[in-house]
Amino acid sequence: MTELLYHTDAYLHEFTATVTTVEGNALALSRTAFYPGGGGQPNDVGTLTVNGQTLAVTKVRKAGDAVWHEIAGDLEGLQAGSTVDGVVNWERRYQLMRTHTAMHILCGVIFRDYGASVTGGNMEPLKGRMDFEFESMRQEFVREIETKINAEVAAARDVRVKILPRAEAFAIPDLIRTKINLLPESIAEVRTVEIVGLDLQADGGTHVANTREVGRLRIVDYKSKGKINKRLEVVVEDS
Repeated sequence: MTELLYHTDAYLHEFTATVTTVEGNALALSRTAFYPGGGGQPNDVGTLTVNGQTLAVTKVRKAGDAVWHEIAGDLEGLQAGSTVDGVVNWERRYQLMRTHTAMHILCGVIFRDYGASVTGGNMEPLKGRMDFEFESMRQEFVREIETKINAEVAAARDVRVKILPRAEAFAIPDLIRTKINLLPESIAEVRTVEIVGLDLQADGGTHVANTREVGRLRIVDYKSKGKINKRLEVVVEDS
């Protein structure tokens, strides 16, 4: 089992761990700050230093209880039990944290004010898209949403993370904001992310600690993806 350091401290980007398993060009660690991707958020990249050699981490993925770090290069001679120093690419991670929180602001405003469910989404550093159940979408409506989400950034709302027993988590109304509940029945604990006073969702990704860190948001495009499915594309700018 890999201890998921990013679950409780998104700002941690340097750590020390022990190699538990080596398979091909990938290794599993006892603990990691690398986010393995999921929920529309890409995996982290960075480096692992072991035995004086620094290796580039190009892909991170979760399989069962282990997080695997795929390395560009040869792992010959590396064995379980070795100590590694990990460094997450902080600039990219922080951009993704700002973007992910921006998507939750967008989702929170639309759910609060219009009652629309999320049908899909994806993000990259400082850019994201989210699909909602809307029958129509007009320019004036888009500008109204943009004004509202920037007001939430300016409101400097705290962002809080908790890990709750499954039964307690699912007693929270509207915890799952996606159209389909993607949480497997096997998950005994649920991680929640709350933008205080705006939004509370089950979520496994990394976020900033306060909405003021997000920056200015611009809705740069909107389009129809079906009869009742409309897409909003957002970019995150420095304030």
